[in-house]
This record gives sequence, structure tokens and C-alpha cells, in this order.
Amino acid sequence: MVKKILLKIRGGAPYTPEKLRKNGVEIGENCHIYTNKIDLKHGFLIKIGDNVTISSVRILAHDASTKMYLGYSKVGCVIIGNNVFIGAEAVILPGVRIGNNVIIGAGCLVSKDIPDNSVVAGNPGKVIDTTNNYIEKYKSRMNNKNTWNTVCENKTNKEKKEMFKYLKDSRIGFDP
Repeated sequence: MVKKILLKIRGGAPYTPEKLRKNGVEIGENCHIYTNKIDLKHGFLIKIGDNVTISSVRILAHDASTKMYLGYSKVGCVIIGNNVFIGAEAVILPGVRIGNNVIIGAGCLVSKDIPDNSVVAGNPGKVIDTTNNYIEKYKSRMNNKNTWNTVCENKTNKEKKEMFKYLKDSRIGFDP
């Protein structure tokens, strides 16, 4: 019962790859979809590559802003490359192409094409780094004190307290 209420509050369960395919979305292998805010009426205009993680993201292939004035909505393909992560509450607008090896930050509004090997943040989204530089920067910050090997739901209360104590001062750590 609680699970049903939470799903209603959050807007329902995330779409499965099967549901997306059934609605015309082309979706690659090893994709993790954690949203139900994908424009299924225009699913045939959306292509998602391999190894893509989509958090609670909105993906639009249509824009009805012109409907009242022209009698038609704007439409455009959304093409997402391989090895892409799109953070929570990002919005991908129609006509956008996202390259390979891209990280899009939480809350980002993506209204223009994103080149390969880019990290994008902000509203509107802007390229702030290369994927390689970003990953190397954080890889160099990893150490025994700020890296935990137990997934959140399996952490003991003691581990949670230690993690909070460390992170409240140092700000950044790494969790599986």
C-alpha cells in the first residue's frame, strides 16, 4: 500500500525498456531507466544508445508552444549516444543530439546538441569539462577515508554515522 502511494506521489513507476520499445523508442543494451517522463506519444522520434543511465529525467520530442498560433506543434528527434548519464530532473528538449561518453548534471536544461566526451551542467546546459578530465579529477580524490564499499541500503547505522561525520566536513566521498 505504501509503495503504491509513493509511486503515485512520484508520478508512477519508471518505464521499462520493453514499454519504451513498445511505444517506438529505440533503446540499446544495458540501459537503466529511472523515469516515466519520456514523450511516448512521439516515442518513434527518440533513440537511446547502449550503456545509458537516465535518472528522473523528462525527455520531450514535441513542443506545443506553437500549437495555438500555427495549429501545429514543433517536433524533433532526441538522439542519446552510448555511455551517457543524465542526472535527476534534467530536461531534454526536442531536436537535441547527445553524443557518446557524456555526463549531464542534475537539473540541467538541454536545449542544444552536446558533443562527445562532454560534462554538461546548468540551466541552460553548458559544457563545463571533458568526461576524461572530470573522471580523472574525482578518481584522484578517492582514498581509504572517503570510499565506502557497502551500498546504502545495506549500511549499518554505525557505517551511516561514520559516513555522515566524514562527509559533513570533507563534502565529497564515493559510494558503490
